[in-house]
Amino acid sequence: MPKKLIKRIFPDMNRIRQHKSLRLFGDRLHDPNLWHLNRRSVAGAFAVGLFSAFVPIPLQMVFAAFLATLFRCNLPISVLLVWISNPITTPPLALFAYKLGNWILGNPPGNLHFEFSIDWLFSLSSNALQPLLLGSLIMGCVASLLGYISVRLYWRYYVLRIWEKRRRKSIDNRKK
Repeated sequence: MPKKLIKRIFPDMNRIRQHKSLRLFGDRLHDPNLWHLNRRSVAGAFAVGLFSAFVPIPLQMVFAAFLATLFRCNLPISVLLVWISNPITTPPLALFAYKLGNWILGNPPGNLHFEFSIDWLFSLSSNALQPLLLGSLIMGCVASLLGYISVRLYWRYYVLRIWEKRRRKSIDNRKK
């Protein structure tokens, strides 16, 4: 895994612990699992971050940080993955979530005019909000599960590849 690169890119955990906006989490930020890069922590961070990215609520990063502290997975990766849903990707994601929700509920497809604003979100009728929330929840769960499984499988593949290289190197050294 590119641990050295990730550690170089991410800010120091002590600096993050002292950040004003994260003080609401209190002493929970001192849990070492929130900062370690291991298979369980990173896979959990992908699950939390991807789920949070698809939940159509304001302050998704705070929601991801809350879930990361609750499930004791890597906090910076969880918060970073929320940016999958950004002002550019949110309209197509919301439209797909709305259509998915309508399809699952068996509703006829309606025309949904999407605007990236809080006023638009509050103006949605319950007819549009229910399919949007259901579709978003399903997309978040699927993305979360796929992210978790993908990280676990890739991490295992990476470790097995390192072991194989060590084994070959050991065999080559014995032959000499």
